[in-house]
Amino acid sequence: MLESSDKQVLDTKDIAILEIIQENATISNKELAEILKMSASATHSRVQNLKERGFIEKTLTVLNRELLGFDMLCLIHISLHSHNIEQIEEFYKTIINLNQVLECYHVSGQFDYVLKVAMRNRKELRMFVLEQLTPIPYIATVQTSLIFEELKFTSSLPLRQ
Repeated sequence: MLESSDKQVLDTKDIAILEIIQENATISNKELAEILKMSASATHSRVQNLKERGFIEKTLTVLNRELLGFDMLCLIHISLHSHNIEQIEEFYKTIINLNQVLECYHVSGQFDYVLKVAMRNRKELRMFVLEQLTPIPYIATVQTSLIFEELKFTSSLPLRQ
């Protein structure tokens, strides 16, 4: 049994469903039911229940970034001049609308935010930093790190230790 932070309990079948579908979101309900040794209707009901309870937020398709020409993956560290709520909210609105930003994290430490961005080449990265980030008046520092090699990429949570 697994208890979530808001005290919702997941049994072993729920955990098994989540483990399977986070690795293969396109698995059919019939295949899932066979793996779980459950009826198709019971499996479907459990999956729907997990969605309704918020354990399953959405289903994604992961594209091959490099085959699509996005050969550069970068982390961009950003510091703001100040931390007043208006500037933070404006920063959020701005960053959310930048398509190159795959992920954005508010972090502790030397920087305030870390962005993960995908670019096609150095020229595109340069234009993004100079034309879209540095003109934002409340950004104090922008530091870019190129990712040479992606050693591990997953969105799967370790549900069982």
